[in-house]
Parts: sequence; C-alpha cells; structure tokens
Amino acid sequence: GPDPSGRPSVIAGLVLAAGAGVRFGEPKAPVVMNGERLVDRAVRCLHDGGCDPVLVVLGAWVGEVPEAQVVVNDEWATGMASSLRAGLADLHARSDVTSVVVTLVDLPGMTGTAVRRIADADADGGIVVATYGGERGHPVRFDRPHWVGIMATLTGDEGARGYLSGRSDITFVEVGDVAHGYDLDEPIK
Repeated sequence: GPDPSGRPSVIAGLVLAAGAGVRFGEPKAPVVMNGERLVDRAVRCLHDGGCDPVLVVLGAWVGEVPEAQVVVNDEWATGMASSLRAGLADLHARSDVTSVVVTLVDLPGMTGTAVRRIADADADGGIVVATYGGERGHPVRFDRPHWVGIMATLTGDEGARGYLSGRSDITFVEVGDVAHGYDLDEPIK
C-alpha cells in the first residue's frame, strides 16, 4: 500500500545470480532449462509477481539480461553476501524504491504467483519469508528500513541469515502450493 507520505510503494525485484556454481559445475545464470535461461526465468517471475524495477547481480558470468538492470559484483567470489550487498546498495540509492523481493537464480520451481504473494503480504515488521511446507526459502522481502542493517551484517556465503536469526517480527507466507523451493546444485543429467 502507499507509504505514510502518500507515495505509492515501489517493490523492486533482486536476483542473486553471481555465483560460479561450483557444485553444479558451471555458473547457473546462463544455463538453459525448458528453453529459457535460468536468469531470464527468475527475472520473469519477479516481473510477473509485480516487481519493477528488477535487478540482477552477476559475477562469475556476465552477460545481457534483456528485462533487467544488471549490477556486476566484482567481489562475487567472496560469497552471496557481497551480491546481496551490491544489489541493496544500488537500490538504496533509488529513493523511490520502498521494498525489495530477493530471489536466487537457481530456483527453477519459482513462480510469479509465489513472488506476488510475498510482495503483497501484510507485514508490520517489514520482512516476509516464503515457506515451503513450513521450511524457509525464497523469495524473501525486505522493506527499506532494514536495508542498512542487513548490509552491515552481511558476511561470506550467508546472505541475510545472520540478520534474520532470532527476529520475532518476520512474517512467514506459505507458497508451497504454487511453487517449488528446490535449488539446482547437481548438474542437470
């Protein structure tokens, strides 16, 4: 809904897609599944879920992503935290963006319906985490007041897990009926 100043909320989408896919055997962003690159699929799901703008953080592989704005993370090898920080820093500089829905490039079971459920959720605490049969997963929504705190606590390959641990103000939203939460860690046979 609108923020107290009367401006409409602007919910950005952020795809973390910088990794080398070490266990997988290659960077996952450009890998084609069902005729579509994983990075394009993730971007499409965020757009379908109502996110605009959509940013993609790239690193190990860098290329064109037609429907998104690319942020290159030169520190990608240090882990996911640096990619989340790069994306949040870019969004933080855009004063109109009020919230961000974060997802990973390697979730082929993600859907726009799941994204919209996270984007639209009523969350007094400003943090929404998707669950699949009660298990935490992605996407995760962070409203703007949390961004600086997240950026300050990010380390290594943890993402925002440290920031989220022990918080009582997280809104959990089940999406297992409209999406799958598995990731691609093994090579596609």
